[in-house]
Amino acid sequence: MEEQDKKTNEYIGEIKGGLRPSMKLVVMGIVNKKPKSIEVTVASKPQEEDTEGDVGLQLKVSFLDKAVHRNARLAGKWGKSENTLSFFPFAAGEAFKMEIVCEHQQFRILVDGQPLCGFTHRLSPLASLTALRVFGDLQLTKVA
Repeated sequence: MEEQDKKTNEYIGEIKGGLRPSMKLVVMGIVNKKPKSIEVTVASKPQEEDTEGDVGLQLKVSFLDKAVHRNARLAGKWGKSENTLSFFPFAAGEAFKMEIVCEHQQFRILVDGQPLCGFTHRLSPLASLTALRVFGDLQLTKVA
């Protein structure tokens, strides 16, 4: 994974060798003052258009309904979205650090060091997931 330190609101990068258990993806940024959404996608190929290809994890942070929707797309079909949360950790104008930890059975998502949620793997092999995309109402400060 290449590190990126310049401020921007979109990142598309390669996960070298594909995803595997014990890997951690880190997204740091500052939420815009009037945010609607932020999206983080771990997919089989980098693409700006959200049209095809497998998606192992899609995290959609919605500020309108204070939710973090999680889903996966296999063979062109989206599965059932999950959005249960114990708290909503994002705030307009505030910095955050999101960590996506790949475990054997699931992705574990932490925000500012606090466990937020998990998402059971629906796609295998994990190594087929080679792209990370982050975009939305934020200024990225670091992706690693």
